[in-house]
Amino acid sequence: QVQLVESGGGSVEVGGSLRLSCVASGFVFSVYAMGWYHQVPGKEPELVARIEGPLETTYADSVKGRFAISRDNAKNTVYLQMSDLQPEDTGVYYCNRAARSLWPWGQGTQVTVSS
Repeated sequence: QVQLVESGGGSVEVGGSLRLSCVASGFVFSVYAMGWYHQVPGKEPELVARIEGPLETTYADSVKGRFAISRDNAKNTVYLQMSDLQPEDTGVYYCNRAARSLWPWGQGTQVTVSS
């Protein structure tokens, strides 16, 4: 049974930083591309960062240069380092496969950026 547990969110001011973590279980973590998704009320989650191998990362234009995704296959964990946070980064962040077919969503972690 796949389980995804996100943590690390919080409330920060504009320009602040957060580091999100997602611990995965129930599948062979190392063989899958993983992603971080951002959801705002009334919209579907949007993929903002994707990682396959340690150097194979891609980002949505909205976060490029400010967010960095990484993974530790030994810990079945994917991270999202968020810097220079802006009000539009507010929302719930989820991790999941970076693919068309997704696993059940975890509970997510709320990020709130205030100006």
